[in-house]
Amino acid sequence: MITTTNPATEAILAEYSVMNDAALEQVIALSDSCQLSWKQVGFEDRSRQMNRLAELLRAEKETFAALISREMGKPFAQAVGEVVKSSWVCDYYAENAGRFLRPEEKDLDGQRGVVKFEPLGLVLGIMPWNFPFWQVFRFAVPAIMAGNGVIVKHAPNVTGSAIAIEKLFRDAGFPEHLYRTVHIAIDEVDRLSGYMIGHPSIKAVSVTGSTAAGRAVAAKAGHALKPCVLELGGSDPYIVLEDADISQAVEVCVAARLLNAGQSCISAKRFIVHSRVVDEFESLFLRELSNSVMGDPFDHDVQIGPIARRDLRDQVHDQVLRSVADGARLLCGGEIPTRKGYFYPPTLLSGVRKGMAVYEEETFGPVAALIEAADEDDAVRIANDSPYGLGSAVLSADLERALAVADRLETGNCFINTMVKSDPRMPFGGVKQSGFGRELSAYGLKEFVNIKSYCYSGK
Repeated sequence: MITTTNPATEAILAEYSVMNDAALEQVIALSDSCQLSWKQVGFEDRSRQMNRLAELLRAEKETFAALISREMGKPFAQAVGEVVKSSWVCDYYAENAGRFLRPEEKDLDGQRGVVKFEPLGLVLGIMPWNFPFWQVFRFAVPAIMAGNGVIVKHAPNVTGSAIAIEKLFRDAGFPEHLYRTVHIAIDEVDRLSGYMIGHPSIKAVSVTGSTAAGRAVAAKAGHALKPCVLELGGSDPYIVLEDADISQAVEVCVAARLLNAGQSCISAKRFIVHSRVVDEFESLFLRELSNSVMGDPFDHDVQIGPIARRDLRDQVHDQVLRSVADGARLLCGGEIPTRKGYFYPPTLLSGVRKGMAVYEEETFGPVAALIEAADEDDAVRIANDSPYGLGSAVLSADLERALAVADRLETGNCFINTMVKSDPRMPFGGVKQSGFGRELSAYGLKEFVNIKSYCYSGK
């Protein structure tokens, strides 16, 4: 059985049966047959149903937000924002997918060339719990608009959300088996990778999750010679240069660290601050973190809910303890509350240096690592001294200088004087151990198509 638990109260929410191999085989067979029909549907009809899906999300945004908050602890207002953002990606591809996938004409010295974009078939999505709606929609919507079918293996602790999303696609008028979710327990990794990824009807895989999970999936997909997109872990550096507006920089950095209780691959995690302003930044940063309100996700004054699971909270706390033991200064937080729920307070570690856990590892919780840089070159060196390369930010009053620094950062995304975020209009993804491939925009839409070339003479 799969059991879901409210991380704010530790109360059991529901229990669900896992699918056996026969049930999985039936889902795959029905979805495979459905996709063969769906790929013949024109973009106008696909877009009509996708717009309807967006309307349903907006109409019931509070209902779905409450489900998100109960299952993984996100503050309710943030959960509403997640649902609305999911509707945005539906509308975006409904409007643009046909244009992005329009055949391209080529003049080949007297011959005619045409490039067409054809769906691959069934795409398996392995999705995380931290943004249980948004992560699914940003993967599934472009895949479906391209003519593919989608099977999602969602994180077990948000199974209620997984079921709600499947129903949404059906209620919007999509064919019954075009979008399906399968229920596999968290400890059934071998069954997932061996059976699902290796299945001949599964043509490609998309994973959002940890680097370890991505490595395991990529190995299986590679063995089966199937394309995959990996959006994995991150340890995003935020570089604060000496000419930055420090008050504004602190505001951006606090928001970027505490959103979703820090449980995001693109959360700000390493704050690399120029030595000339590090004391001022530390003082203001400490004040803002200390004043942040942690508590019930349904309390409108709360900024930080619980960590999604007890084991994840214990992992974050262990990283803090190991870093302090290695010489980091604990300025606030760093203790597990005695209250019910998997809460962990905003925590600031100063004097962080190479070799410490919060320098080397991804911290998936509201823990900020403050690292002093001697100068701009040192800040860039520290930022790139990581196995991860997902997002980054540069805070400076000089735009040209900030852009020059951004050019030197080994990441897939860089934001200037604002926090890193995904946007349907821009490609999203990373380098190094943060994965490969892209989601969103025209680039993400074309990850799961066959780019097919035609060459012929005549009209």
